[in-house]
Amino acid sequence: MSEHEHHHDMAMTGRELTRSAISATLHCLTGCAIGEVLGMVIGTAFGLHNATTIILSIVLAFFFGYSLTMRPVLGAGIPLAGAIKVALAADTVSILTMEIIDNGVIVAVPGAMDAGLGSFLFWGSLAFALAVAFVVTVPVNRALIARGRGHAVVHQHHH
Repeated sequence: MSEHEHHHDMAMTGRELTRSAISATLHCLTGCAIGEVLGMVIGTAFGLHNATTIILSIVLAFFFGYSLTMRPVLGAGIPLAGAIKVALAADTVSILTMEIIDNGVIVAVPGAMDAGLGSFLFWGSLAFALAVAFVVTVPVNRALIARGRGHAVVHQHHH
């Protein structure tokens, strides 16, 4: 049996696939939210330009997203170079989708980027943006997992 046939036999469908996509997206959301919130807080606290704040948030979201994936992969005995490859394969599309959506929403909310850290507008728009990004990213992850890509790559190293 070829690896493709073996993988195809193990492919998830329906509710199981959707549950896996939701789980993968929650995992992605955790890393993205840590980085996004930290970047926005640092940028806002230091009065950085909005574009600089967004870039910082995106860099930190990727850093924390990849880090959260790499930790258990490294724990499974995969060397660092292999863990980096797994994280890149598992999370890049998911994090990219989430970052495009959540930063797009924040920029679209009037005054959100210029609101202070004590402002409901700042925190409310950030929470709303992450929620919208989650909803948009679930079907992306579902499609990736259905094809044996995205977060499905991580599951190969859990055994």
